[in-house]
Amino acid sequence: MKSPEKINLTTAESALRNLVNWQQQAHQHLVLGDYSKAENLYEEAITAEPEVRSHYWNLGLMLLLQGQELEAQTTWLLAMAEGEPEQVDLWTAELIQVLQKEATRQEELGSYSVAWALRQHIREISPTEANNLLHLLELAFKQEIFSEEQLVSLGVIELLKLEESLSLDSDLLLKVLQNVLDNAFVAPSSLELVEVCLPHVQDVRGFLVVVLPASLKIAYSVGHPGLAARFLELYLSLDPDNVEVLRHLACFYQNAKDYSKGIDTAKLCHSLSKTLPDQIFSSYLVLRGFMSAGGYWQEADEVSQHQESLILSLIKEQPLLSEQATVQRLFTSAYFLPYLRDEPEHNRYIYNQLAQLCQFNIQSYAKEQAERYTQRVVKNQTKLLKIGYISHCLRNHSVGWLARWIFKYHDRERFHVYSYLVNYSQRNDELQAWYVNQGDQVYKAGSNGLEIAEKIHKDEIDILIDLDSITLDTTCQITSLKPAPIQATWLGWDASGVPAVDYFIADPYVLPESAQDYYTEKIWRLPQTYIAVDGFEVAVPTLRRDHLDIPSDGVVYLCSQRGYKRHPDTARLQLKILKEVPNSYFLIKGLADKDSITSFFSQIAEEEGVNCDRLRFLPQVTSEAVHRANLGIVDVVLDTYPYNGATTTLEVLWMGIPLVTRVGQQFAARNSYTMMMNAGITEGIAWTDEEYVEWGIRLGKDSDLRQQISWRLRQSRQTAPLWNAKQFTRDMEDAYEKMWSNYVMNNIS
Repeated sequence: MKSPEKINLTTAESALRNLVNWQQQAHQHLVLGDYSKAENLYEEAITAEPEVRSHYWNLGLMLLLQGQELEAQTTWLLAMAEGEPEQVDLWTAELIQVLQKEATRQEELGSYSVAWALRQHIREISPTEANNLLHLLELAFKQEIFSEEQLVSLGVIELLKLEESLSLDSDLLLKVLQNVLDNAFVAPSSLELVEVCLPHVQDVRGFLVVVLPASLKIAYSVGHPGLAARFLELYLSLDPDNVEVLRHLACFYQNAKDYSKGIDTAKLCHSLSKTLPDQIFSSYLVLRGFMSAGGYWQEADEVSQHQESLILSLIKEQPLLSEQATVQRLFTSAYFLPYLRDEPEHNRYIYNQLAQLCQFNIQSYAKEQAERYTQRVVKNQTKLLKIGYISHCLRNHSVGWLARWIFKYHDRERFHVYSYLVNYSQRNDELQAWYVNQGDQVYKAGSNGLEIAEKIHKDEIDILIDLDSITLDTTCQITSLKPAPIQATWLGWDASGVPAVDYFIADPYVLPESAQDYYTEKIWRLPQTYIAVDGFEVAVPTLRRDHLDIPSDGVVYLCSQRGYKRHPDTARLQLKILKEVPNSYFLIKGLADKDSITSFFSQIAEEEGVNCDRLRFLPQVTSEAVHRANLGIVDVVLDTYPYNGATTTLEVLWMGIPLVTRVGQQFAARNSYTMMMNAGITEGIAWTDEEYVEWGIRLGKDSDLRQQISWRLRQSRQTAPLWNAKQFTRDMEDAYEKMWSNYVMNNIS
């Protein structure tokens, strides 16, 4: 006979086994979605063990999963009705734990709406459960129902602001922040969310990985550099000496026209830069600040000389660079050389050597990719050529306005046209939208050069046309990998110097005959012009002479270029012209710091004996079409040197306005020259400073000559190569076919 102790133990063991079996059955029903069967089990459990509160929590859960919300809430309330406050707090925590566990399971199953409902109940029970609120936001993203109103109404921002000692899931916080910035990055609440997250950040590096890409997107894809700067300012409160962040912040300030902050931040970045490549790029940022503001030419020249010495040291060292971003930044670091001096042999040496160093390093860290691209087999000579155009400027940009004609007139029976839109913009851009509909295939790309290069290779592009050159490091990285067997640079700038680029497309005028001596690319000269357009859209003018207090018989000169084209030597020549032409006025227009440009021109005017009341500083206008219409009040346009106008020159000639240009030796100093030659106009082409002044004075004083030039320019619209985009496109296509024929002849087995 068993003792009472043994009988009780056996009974307890049996009850425990039954409990385990019962729990397993209930869980199986839950997993299978048989909520009503699980409900029955929990009702039986309550009958057997009415004092066990967890049965009530689970019974309510089963009712809730069946859509019986009122019954679920009643079950929970009844279970808590007789408890003391301390007990109710404990039971509430247990209930929340049950609901959280099931919400997590439902989310893992992809049942986001169910998980959403469960977490809404948790929110009703405990409105300040921070991690639950974060989960609700995450579920809103997964259900694609997120809105800025939800971010506000859930009270996450207020909670994070008031409670600095919250026990937060830091990974979840960063994940939610990532989603908010991906989906509502320009909303005011997004910036506020970043700010209130700062006291709760445990992983500073992880926080940067979230905030920095969002700020770049805001600055460049959306076009709000000022807002982007605010995001990085917040990050710097955690990590004030982060050089990478300071680099971007300096650019954001400068792009937002906050030039003093842009210069100061760039100087701070330079002071913190330790390596030679970083010092070179931070010098570029300081130089960019001075040049963009305009009027800081002495400072800019000093920085440029310092930077040039650093670059020459780097070229001598030929280092192997491990960081991809460091390599890419070097491509653009010597950007401002042609704005400062017309010394093409020296400048090209620096560009070519830097590009060679960068390409070597790129092909080292992407060795497999680069080698695979060289193994493409040429199968036949007669085929429909695939032409790829790559640029970040196929939008509302000078390159975008000029390149559209070749897309319009391309012979689709001879060529397949592919477009690769780097840093595809999310702003409302009609011209970008036009380009999206022009190519046979259009790739809306981001900024990952390796991915874009792979896409070009898989598309089996035959000839890749780079429209960016060193204006974008991503494009330089792509061309360095040589994803297409033939690569050429056209339109966007001077040649990049990247050894993997085969051709630089020019014409008989824009480069002197000797240029091939210092270009690594083969110069492919089109028969007449390297650019042609059928014209420009012109709106209704918004500017009148009487608005500017200029008499109707006054002679109006204009220089319409951004700050870093206004070289002081040329500005002095322009003021000399103004001094010699009675009743003349000088309109100055273009992106720059208003105060520094005003001071810059006023000082030169005083030195040359010109009254400053003859200067007029014009603001930017709403559109390019309005800008062109406003050219109607101008008598003579004075071009810049050593960096001429390009799109602005085309616009001036299209509007029939005489132009004075100073021709130099470098590509940038011969743009206006080739355009005037291809419009049939030689009056105003100056080969020396003295001729520049002479032409400026003559055109200012001789109204008959101005009228003759204007008439000939208007007549040239019907006959000149500059205004025949269809013929220009045929010339480009002939060049493509000859390039391909040469390639096949040299490579086919």
